[in-house]
Amino acid sequence: MQKENSMKAYERFLKYAAYPTMSNGASETVPSTEKQLKLAEALRLELHALGLSDARVDRYGYVYASIPANTEKPVNTIGFIAHMDTSSEASDENIKTRIVDYAGGDIVLNEEKNIVTRVSDYPYLADYAGQHLIVSDGTTLIGADDKAGIAEIMTAVEKILISGMPHGDIRIAFTPDEEIGRGADHFDVAGFGADYAYTVDGGPLGELEYENFNAAGAHITVHGVSIHPGSAKDKMKNAALIAFEFNSLLPTEEIPSKTEGYEGFYHLASMSGETETAKLYYIIRDHDRTKFEEKKHRLVNIAETLNQKYGDGTVELSIHDSYRNMKEKIEEHMYIVERAKKAMEDVGVPPKIVPIRGGTDGARLSFMGLPCPNLCTGGENFHSRFEFVSVEAMEKISDILVKIIENSVKEGKR
Repeated sequence: MQKENSMKAYERFLKYAAYPTMSNGASETVPSTEKQLKLAEALRLELHALGLSDARVDRYGYVYASIPANTEKPVNTIGFIAHMDTSSEASDENIKTRIVDYAGGDIVLNEEKNIVTRVSDYPYLADYAGQHLIVSDGTTLIGADDKAGIAEIMTAVEKILISGMPHGDIRIAFTPDEEIGRGADHFDVAGFGADYAYTVDGGPLGELEYENFNAAGAHITVHGVSIHPGSAKDKMKNAALIAFEFNSLLPTEEIPSKTEGYEGFYHLASMSGETETAKLYYIIRDHDRTKFEEKKHRLVNIAETLNQKYGDGTVELSIHDSYRNMKEKIEEHMYIVERAKKAMEDVGVPPKIVPIRGGTDGARLSFMGLPCPNLCTGGENFHSRFEFVSVEAMEKISDILVKIIENSVKEGKR
C-alpha cells in the first residue's frame, strides 16, 4: 500500500512545472538548451532518493535508471519513457500554476488580461466537470507535455517500490529535445536494455496510441529578379508572388485545420519573402505510407512546373524525412498494446486506441529496435497557454503503469 506521506502525481508535476525546459531547434548543442539539464539533475536526485542507485544523467542530458527484478519468474524487461523539454510555441518562463476545482463552464485564467479558457473554443472541457484541473495564468504553458508523463512514471516507481509487489526488471528514461525531433538521437537502446517500452506522452485519460504520422519537412527557396517597378515589364520575376503561386497549387482541404483522424496534411509552418528571394517551409504528414509518398511527389511536381514556367533554378526544393509510422514495427508485437489495454481495463479506464496526429520519441525508438507505443498523460491543449491536466487522471495513469508491471509478472515473458 502507498504510504500517506508519499507524493501524488500532481504534486510532483507542480514541482517539475517550475523548471523552464524549452528546447531550441536552432541550437546545435546537445541538449539544445542548458536549462533542461537542471531538471535532469533534479530527477536523478529524486530517483536516487527513491532507491534507484544507478540513476544517472549521461553526457547528452538523458536520465536513465533501473529497478532490478525481485522475482525469479521469467518476465519481460519493461521501460517507461517521458521527455523533459517543452514546446517553444508558448512561454515557459515564470510559470504560475494553480488547481481549479472545476464545476463546469469557462475557466478564467487571468482576469486582469481577460484570458479565458472557453467551452465554446474547447467543448471537451465540459467533460472534466467534477475534476481538479491544473492550469496556468494564461501567459505560459504548464508543460504537461511531458512533465505530467514524468510525474506519472515517478509516482508509479514509488508505488511499486513501496508495495513490495513482485516485478521484473524495469527501466526508466527521461529524454531531452523531443519537441524539436531529436529526443531519440542519442538514446542508448542497447544500454537501456528493455524488451519493449511505453512513452507516457499522450493526451486524455484512456488514450493508447501505436500509430503515428509519417513525417517530412520541405524547404522551398524561390529566386526572383528585382528591378524598378516602373520598368519591370517582362523583366521582373517576383519571388514572393511565385511563392504564393506554389502554395496555391496545393490541395486547399489538406491542411491541419480541415483534417482529422487518419487524414494527412501539408502545413505551411513559415514563410518569408521579397521580390528577389522567398522561402517557404512545410511539414508533410500522413499515416498511410503511399499517400505520404504521393504528398512529397506532389511538391516535386509543383517545383518542376514552376521551373518550366519561370526558368530552371527559380524554385529550389529540399525534402527531408523526419520519422515513420511506428505501426510497421508495433504490429509485430501487438501483445504490448494488448497488455496496456488490459491494464487500463483492470483499473477501470476504458481504453481508446487513436492515431497520433504527430510523433513521439517512441516512433523513432520503435525503428531503433525498441517497440514503444504511447500512453496518455491526462492533459489537453498542449503547446498552448490554455493547456491543462487533470489531477485525477494523473493519479489513475500512474496506477495504469503499476498494473502493466503487475500483469507482466502474471503473464510471464513473451
